[in-house]
Amino acid sequence: MTIKLDNIKHIYNEGSVFEKVSLNNISLEITTGEMVAIIGHTGSGKSTLIQHMNGLIKPTSGEVLVDEKNIHSDKSHLRQVRQKIGLVFQYPEHQLFEETIYKDVAYGPTLQKLSKEEITIRTQSALTVVGLGEEVYEKSPFELSGGQKRRAAIAGVLAMQPDVLILDEPVAGLDPRGRDEILSQIIHMHKELKITVILVSHSMDDVARLSQRVFVMNQGELACVGTPPEVFSQGDLLESIGLDVPQISKLMGKLGLPKSIFSVEEAVKVILDRGVSSHSLYTRETKEV
Repeated sequence: MTIKLDNIKHIYNEGSVFEKVSLNNISLEITTGEMVAIIGHTGSGKSTLIQHMNGLIKPTSGEVLVDEKNIHSDKSHLRQVRQKIGLVFQYPEHQLFEETIYKDVAYGPTLQKLSKEEITIRTQSALTVVGLGEEVYEKSPFELSGGQKRRAAIAGVLAMQPDVLILDEPVAGLDPRGRDEILSQIIHMHKELKITVILVSHSMDDVARLSQRVFVMNQGELACVGTPPEVFSQGDLLESIGLDVPQISKLMGKLGLPKSIFSVEEAVKVILDRGVSSHSLYTRETKEV
């Protein structure tokens, strides 16, 4: 499933004294099976942008095309798009409302009026994908940890069997263990389910490590698009709009090594291969001070 935004503009409260241009002439394309990230400072238009992708918000002008068809061309097509493009908002665990985790995950497929057998298959499969076993099926959402609640909320969207999964700050507010759980499941879902993943995040380290392409938003416009090395090599641009480069990249730069390395594992391998010592790092930091 390909998502294409063609010259999208969105104005909140158009024609009033509170009028605000949230998106201005945005054009981009996301192809089937990609994992992409959208970054930008608070208020840059990220959340408005992703809500255009599944039709929750209609553009003031421009077109949103899914598989080359305008999603607002007819209501039946829009309904299909919303079923195939799942959006998980920030703190989705706040939207868990059923008595048990199992019932909550089954809610979406039930609304689709599927057979009981199909609802069971989808619910159990979604819970398995996010790493939640039968021991939590009958538990109340209030009995789970933060990371488990987040995974249960994602499972509720997966049970609808979307082709595209949009995650808005999926690890916001979680402790390190919860963060690791969710990020591991995102990688797993992308690899195993072959679905397109669109990740909105403030963590440059996560974005650099996980995404294939990065879209940088600034004041409602696309400031930059490219692979992680292409985007994060533009440190001056990112800094000018209130963003930063990944911490690993900074460390590698201090060691005089390639800044295009974004994972701890790869950094360790390069450091060991190059024979860079802790004394070398200490010396460099001392000179900078």
